[in-house]
Amino acid sequence: MFSGITLILKYFPALTKEQIKQLEQLAEGYLYWNDRINVISRKDIQNLYEHHLLHSLSIARYISFHPGDTVIDVGTGGGLPGLPLAVLFPDTHFHLIDGVGKKIRVVKELIHLLHLRNTTCQKIRAEEIKGSFNYILGRGVAPFKTFYQQTRHLLKPAITQQRGGIIYLAGGNIQEKLSVSGHNVMIIPLSDYFEESFFKTKIILFYPT
Repeated sequence: MFSGITLILKYFPALTKEQIKQLEQLAEGYLYWNDRINVISRKDIQNLYEHHLLHSLSIARYISFHPGDTVIDVGTGGGLPGLPLAVLFPDTHFHLIDGVGKKIRVVKELIHLLHLRNTTCQKIRAEEIKGSFNYILGRGVAPFKTFYQQTRHLLKPAITQQRGGIIYLAGGNIQEKLSVSGHNVMIIPLSDYFEESFFKTKIILFYPT
């Protein structure tokens, strides 16, 4: 039976001591802030490492971000999946956005707690953002078709990059979350990478540039 940071190390054994410390601090930060501002379901906070931190990091089992890549986490809530991935990829820049001010307040405090120099956050909606990014992240924000329509303008065009895309963590009814007519969206079952039962119905949807 794995729990806490041991569960993370089961799948990411190459973490440095600093990264382990940061992920433990992140968990402690969520426990502290969730008593004050509900950013993770209080019914699920006991599953923080598996259902939230490891789930966020699952993206890294499929895609490795490169130094210099820019990643935007849209509808980040309390900083998931962006913050755990920012710990894992310190040379990649992550920008976390959400339309709810109190959630971004938590993200800002957690960035400060972890001393993340590669991470910024902003209270803003995706439709209002200027600029473009190599990757767009989402986690259960909306049906994938809606998420795609609201964020695709943020993706650097294929003509300017050889790699990149929209990465979306989802579960449940796969077809309902797809429905992007005319586009080739890849479905990656997380059960291919993780043996815990939680991941049996979890997938990554990847729309490449």
